[in-house]
Amino acid sequence: MTPEPDERPNFTAGQVAVLEMEEVGQTYMAFASAPEDGAYEFLVKRGKEASVAGALFDSQLEKPVMLTNIIGRGFPVESYREHDLVFVAMGTGLAPLRSALRHIFHARASYGHLIVLYGARTIDDFCFEDEMDKEWREHGVELRQVISRPDEREWSGPTGYVQGLLDHVIPQLNQPVALVCGSKPMMDQTRSRLLELGFAPDKILTNY
Repeated sequence: MTPEPDERPNFTAGQVAVLEMEEVGQTYMAFASAPEDGAYEFLVKRGKEASVAGALFDSQLEKPVMLTNIIGRGFPVESYREHDLVFVAMGTGLAPLRSALRHIFHARASYGHLIVLYGARTIDDFCFEDEMDKEWREHGVELRQVISRPDEREWSGPTGYVQGLLDHVIPQLNQPVALVCGSKPMMDQTRSRLLELGFAPDKILTNY
């Protein structure tokens, strides 16, 4: 979505847009783009046909998508300059974390290490891989990926769930802050493990 410059509402990286289509209804999608980007980007998982997510995959449908509201607290990363940041994402939960990452890239020198722990069901479920290989690497992002349902294809990385990667990362970091997004069980388990690893509750951020 590319709104006219004077019609662009401001948002905080990681906030959630309320999108509406006539005769289809509305849905909630986190911004995958940064506030500084020229267009709004969303990571859309194909949904039922009678939904916004389903309609967006219908090439024959020509209906406008309206942004009717912006909700959630997003990720106020400006409050954590000089800290190491750990992004923990599962599936399409990567979208708001990508928004925060792209925002940070505009002031990269103000932040410490950037580590992304990203879990998906299979290799095919990983998103933004071209961007990860180039832009993220250029900005010094350390990416660790894990899949929970390995198939017959070769996969040399770890298997299991993304929260299982925390033990190998956290002890090496300086004043780390965690940004977490995924399913509720994943977020609950990640939060519990971070607290066990010594995180203060206010250093575990969610966007909503």
